[in-house]
Amino acid sequence: MPAQHPVVIGVDSSTQSSKAAVVDATTGALLAVGRAPHTVTGTGGARESDPEEWWTALGEAVGRALAEAAVPASAVTGIAVAGQQHGLVVLDASGRPLRPALLWNDTRSAPQAAALTDAIDGGAEGWLKRTGSLPVASMTAAKWRWLCENEPDVADAAAAVRLPHDFLTERLSGVAATDPGDASGTCWYSTADQAYDPALLDLLGLAPALLPGVARTAATRVGTLTPAAAAALGLPATVAVAAGTGDNMAAAVGLGLGAAGLLDHPVVSLGTSGTVFAATRTRPAAPGLAGFAAADGTYLPLGCTLNCTLAVDRFAGLLGLGREDTAPGEGVVVLPYLDGERTPDLPHATGLLTGLRHTTDPRAILGAAYEGAVFTVLRALDDLLAACGADPSDPAVRGRPLRLVGGGARGRAWTSTVRRLSGRPLVVPASTELVALGAAALAAGAATGTDPVAQAAAWGTGDGELLPPLARDEETWERIAAVLDGAAPPVHPAGPAPAPTARRWAL
Repeated sequence: MPAQHPVVIGVDSSTQSSKAAVVDATTGALLAVGRAPHTVTGTGGARESDPEEWWTALGEAVGRALAEAAVPASAVTGIAVAGQQHGLVVLDASGRPLRPALLWNDTRSAPQAAALTDAIDGGAEGWLKRTGSLPVASMTAAKWRWLCENEPDVADAAAAVRLPHDFLTERLSGVAATDPGDASGTCWYSTADQAYDPALLDLLGLAPALLPGVARTAATRVGTLTPAAAAALGLPATVAVAAGTGDNMAAAVGLGLGAAGLLDHPVVSLGTSGTVFAATRTRPAAPGLAGFAAADGTYLPLGCTLNCTLAVDRFAGLLGLGREDTAPGEGVVVLPYLDGERTPDLPHATGLLTGLRHTTDPRAILGAAYEGAVFTVLRALDDLLAACGADPSDPAVRGRPLRLVGGGARGRAWTSTVRRLSGRPLVVPASTELVALGAAALAAGAATGTDPVAQAAAWGTGDGELLPPLARDEETWERIAAVLDGAAPPVHPAGPAPAPTARRWAL
């Protein structure tokens, strides 16, 4: 790298670890990634982490990345943090955590979420009109109410309430700031008004003075490194600090979503859970979606399924097969809802396997598990597109490529199943650190005033191999839909329909 090129640092502070990406701000070249682990504690529904460990891990990750990149600290011009969404951090007057943070996957707040849903006029519809999302257990509002009811002394002592990325941004800059994207995952921020909702704060018993200010965008420069942060990281105090955002919003920036046209590149992410999201100027309000704001002030509606790669891997293990040792389902239907399901809303579901014959190949059972998981994700995508005003059956919409990301995007069986059931072209980005790269683009925006989405698009961080579409497998799609919707049992292609099979979930 020429010595004159500035560099920026994008931090991905996730549930399990911190990753710091050192990026050439001119070319977008990923020079190095440093990593440091986080500790998650808790049993049953509890999931907690010490925010001080996040700060320590951030410093370690940045130090390792700079050492590997072999760039001088003086070359760093900007830094931004993308953090795990929804976590509740409560601080004392000195900015120290009063207790471990309640993480997004802490489900103890489910009763509080249910109570909040019924606490405003219009119930669920009222929440969607205000926030774009429902107060499920993952949302920060439900966690705050849990804290107030279960640890009132801690809630009363709180001098500040932060999200994970807010906490780290404040440690870096000394400024209490958040952004519209991560704030939209709290259920106390109105995506309709683009501000905290006073009525919801009053309902929650949450004083506005406890919350950070909301920057215009995630790339807004909120300040520079404090002397203490500069010393801890070994960086100049002149380094610009961006407001930062949540991890999903940063991934969208890393993909350049919005730069080539809204809704042109919807994203399918295949991980432990499956997610679908798209950039849009339409503010959706649908029960099955999280109506997030995007990092740039537009919208980033997101649908999430609970059962994806982990559930299919479980089927592979039960069958004694490798992940790629599959065949098409051939009349077998698997709904791999081993952890219940969020989309569709079947929280008490269990897995369903039907359509077996003596001649069934075990590889077809595994293939059917892939098909069931992919069908569920793609139907969530159809719901998302419809909520944004696009007809998912329109050939023009189906002709737009999907961006396929996440661990599953690197697997042949996942990729081929998505192609077969979607009938759409796919782009599999070459970059794997999309959250950290998106944060780096935010850092560049803070340092130079450039549009971070356009910057990421210019860097090409979302570019990758274009896979042409395959003919959509309508027969498999309809067979799975019939079982899921209870319309009829599946029909095996080699003979008559088997006897009706009872549904295996409790509603």
